[in-house]
Amino acid sequence: MKKLIVAAVSIAALTPAGIASARTDSPARAAPTAISVRGKEFSFRLSKTSIPTPETVTFSFHNVGTMAHDFAIGGKNTRLTGPGKTARVTVTFHKKGRFPYLCTVPGHAQAGMKGMFTVG
Repeated sequence: MKKLIVAAVSIAALTPAGIASARTDSPARAAPTAISVRGKEFSFRLSKTSIPTPETVTFSFHNVGTMAHDFAIGGKNTRLTGPGKTARVTVTFHKKGRFPYLCTVPGHAQAGMKGMFTVG
Protein backbone atom coordinates (compact mmCIF):
# COMPACT_ATOMS: atom_id res chain seq x y z
CA MET A 1 0.00 0.00 0.00
CA LYS A 2 2.89 2.41 0.79
CA LYS A 3 4.33 1.90 -2.71
CA LEU A 4 0.95 2.83 -4.20
CA ILE A 5 0.78 6.08 -2.18
CA VAL A 6 4.35 7.04 -3.12
CA ALA A 7 3.55 6.37 -6.78
CA ALA A 8 0.39 8.51 -6.56
CA VAL A 9 2.34 11.41 -5.00
CA SER A 10 5.03 11.13 -7.69
CA ILE A 11 2.40 11.19 -10.44
CA ALA A 12 0.68 14.20 -8.82
CA ALA A 13 3.97 16.13 -9.10
CA LEU A 14 3.79 15.68 -12.88
CA THR A 15 0.33 17.20 -13.23
CA PRO A 16 -0.17 20.20 -15.55
CA ALA A 17 0.54 22.57 -12.64
CA GLY A 18 3.99 21.02 -12.20
CA ILE A 19 4.67 21.01 -15.93
CA ALA A 20 3.39 24.58 -16.42
CA SER A 21 6.22 26.03 -14.39
CA ALA A 22 8.69 24.76 -17.00
CA ARG A 23 6.71 26.09 -19.95
CA THR A 24 7.15 29.53 -21.51
CA ASP A 25 4.08 31.15 -23.02
CA SER A 26 5.84 33.77 -25.13
CA PRO A 27 8.95 33.43 -27.26
CA ALA A 28 12.04 35.27 -26.07
CA ARG A 29 12.71 38.46 -27.97
CA ALA A 30 16.20 39.41 -28.99
CA ALA A 31 17.51 42.69 -27.65
CA PRO A 32 17.61 45.46 -30.25
CA THR A 33 20.87 45.95 -32.11
CA ALA A 34 22.67 49.00 -30.70
CA ILE A 35 24.26 51.50 -33.06
CA SER A 36 26.03 54.62 -31.84
CA VAL A 37 25.72 57.84 -33.83
CA ARG A 38 27.97 60.86 -33.37
CA GLY A 39 26.77 64.09 -34.91
CA LYS A 40 28.34 67.52 -35.30
CA GLU A 41 28.39 70.43 -37.70
CA PHE A 42 27.64 69.08 -40.31
CA SER A 43 28.07 65.33 -40.41
CA PHE A 44 27.06 62.04 -38.83
CA ARG A 45 29.29 59.08 -38.02
CA LEU A 46 27.54 55.73 -37.36
CA SER A 47 29.24 52.74 -35.71
CA LYS A 48 27.52 50.57 -38.36
CA THR A 49 25.96 51.77 -41.61
CA SER A 50 24.19 48.49 -42.37
CA ILE A 51 22.66 45.38 -40.83
CA PRO A 52 22.29 42.02 -42.62
CA THR A 53 18.60 41.35 -41.94
CA PRO A 54 15.48 43.30 -40.94
CA GLU A 55 15.40 43.77 -37.16
CA THR A 56 14.95 46.32 -34.39
CA VAL A 57 17.76 48.84 -33.94
CA THR A 58 18.34 51.37 -31.16
CA PHE A 59 20.30 54.36 -32.40
CA SER A 60 22.09 56.23 -29.61
CA PHE A 61 22.79 59.76 -30.89
CA HIS A 62 25.53 61.73 -29.15
CA ASN A 63 25.84 65.37 -30.17
CA VAL A 64 29.55 66.22 -30.28
CA GLY A 65 28.91 69.53 -32.01
CA THR A 66 28.43 73.05 -30.72
CA MET A 67 24.73 73.50 -31.58
CA ALA A 68 21.51 71.46 -31.19
CA HIS A 69 20.86 68.59 -33.62
CA ASP A 70 18.59 65.57 -33.90
CA PHE A 71 18.75 62.22 -35.70
CA ALA A 72 15.85 61.01 -37.84
CA ILE A 73 15.46 57.63 -39.55
CA GLY A 74 12.60 55.32 -40.51
CA GLY A 75 9.89 57.87 -39.68
CA LYS A 76 11.18 58.42 -36.13
CA ASN A 77 13.60 60.90 -34.63
CA THR A 78 15.31 61.84 -31.41
CA ARG A 79 14.41 64.99 -29.54
CA LEU A 80 16.44 68.08 -30.35
CA THR A 81 19.69 67.32 -28.53
CA GLY A 82 22.05 69.96 -27.18
CA PRO A 83 25.84 69.89 -27.35
CA GLY A 84 27.35 67.08 -25.28
CA LYS A 85 23.98 65.38 -24.77
CA THR A 86 22.72 61.96 -25.91
CA ALA A 87 19.29 60.80 -27.10
CA ARG A 88 18.01 57.44 -28.33
CA VAL A 89 15.51 56.31 -30.92
CA THR A 90 14.43 52.73 -31.64
CA VAL A 91 13.32 51.70 -35.13
CA THR A 92 12.04 48.34 -36.33
CA PHE A 93 13.02 47.66 -39.92
CA HIS A 94 10.50 45.21 -41.39
CA LYS A 95 12.09 44.82 -44.82
CA LYS A 96 15.37 45.06 -46.65
CA GLY A 97 16.25 48.34 -48.31
CA ARG A 98 18.03 51.66 -48.04
CA PHE A 99 16.77 54.07 -45.39
CA PRO A 100 17.82 57.73 -45.36
CA TYR A 101 18.82 59.40 -42.10
CA LEU A 102 19.23 63.12 -41.44
CA CYS A 103 19.14 66.03 -39.02
CA THR A 104 15.75 67.76 -39.32
CA VAL A 105 17.00 71.20 -38.19
CA PRO A 106 16.42 73.48 -41.22
CA GLY A 107 19.51 73.59 -43.44
CA HIS A 108 21.50 70.94 -41.57
CA ALA A 109 20.78 68.02 -43.93
CA GLN A 110 21.60 70.23 -46.92
CA ALA A 111 24.91 71.09 -45.21
CA GLY A 112 25.83 67.38 -44.96
CA MET A 113 23.99 65.92 -41.95
CA LYS A 114 22.45 63.05 -43.89
CA GLY A 115 23.24 59.60 -45.15
CA MET A 116 21.89 56.17 -46.03
CA PHE A 117 21.43 53.14 -43.75
CA THR A 118 21.20 49.73 -45.43
CA VAL A 119 19.18 46.71 -44.27
CA GLY A 120 20.12 43.46 -46.02
